[in-house]
Amino acid sequence: MAKKAELLEKAAELKLEVSEKNTIAEIEEAIAGAEKHEVKEAAPAKAGKRSEKSIREAEEKADKEARKEAGDTTSQTGEEETRKKGPAPKVRSRLERRGKSYRKVHELLEAGKVYPLAEALELATKTNPTKFDASVEIHVRLGVDPRQADQNIRSTVVLPNGSGKSVRVAVFAPESDHEAAKKAGADVVGDETFLKQLDKEELNFDVLVATPQYMPKLGKYARLLGPRGLMPNPKSGTVATDVAKAVTEAKAGKVEYRVDKQAIVHLSVGKVSFGAAKLEQNARAFFDSLQAQKPTSLKTSYVKSTSITTTMGPGIKVENVVS
Repeated sequence: MAKKAELLEKAAELKLEVSEKNTIAEIEEAIAGAEKHEVKEAAPAKAGKRSEKSIREAEEKADKEARKEAGDTTSQTGEEETRKKGPAPKVRSRLERRGKSYRKVHELLEAGKVYPLAEALELATKTNPTKFDASVEIHVRLGVDPRQADQNIRSTVVLPNGSGKSVRVAVFAPESDHEAAKKAGADVVGDETFLKQLDKEELNFDVLVATPQYMPKLGKYARLLGPRGLMPNPKSGTVATDVAKAVTEAKAGKVEYRVDKQAIVHLSVGKVSFGAAKLEQNARAFFDSLQAQKPTSLKTSYVKSTSITTTMGPGIKVENVVS
């Protein structure tokens, strides 16, 4: 009976539902089952179950994401922000960052106004901020795709009053054409001797004229001449059988223009010293040439915008002359 009393006392500690009516064997079995259950609960978590640390980290991460979405940037440690913020940076406009001369001539322009061609060229002669005789440039944004062969605009135009630049012309042709080229005003004339100059990378010319039969000899110099825009090309009139005529045109003010990757054509039509009247004649000749180059396959507008500027001067928006 003493053993049964001890077992009942132990069962009471384990809060088991047993009484004196149960046999000793039944009480021992219940105690053994209770002790086995306690051991299982106290055992460490098996692989695959989340520990208390991982659960706590997941809760902290979820809380952080919630505060981030709500825009709550307050410190969670209870410490106050001690860093002082400086004054907001003062951003000047592009015009304010320009020089005094530029800002002075810019005052002659009306903001947002689009000028007629003649008036724009008259303004261009007055808005030259430099002390030298600046070039007057025309920039035309086209609606073409330069990647398409039929829309890759490239041509030449003879400016009636010249470009205002001293052009050095070189001629690469047979000896029979040398005398005619020199009389036309060519600065450099040669055949095999000219190739020796190219081997030394002596490029003392602005325009290179060559005859068709001599063009294959220039193939090895394409990487030297091409990037500088000096490689003769039939479209620009620098590959010609009549070298004297080509030299005369180049000296008289024949210039080449072509669309760039951004679909813009840039061309200098003279100097500020030309005056508005001569500049307008040159500009009209350029726009007539540009109109003639309009692709027949183009479905959008040919010209999107036109502007005129001097070297280092402000841009002047111009009414589109080419449709």
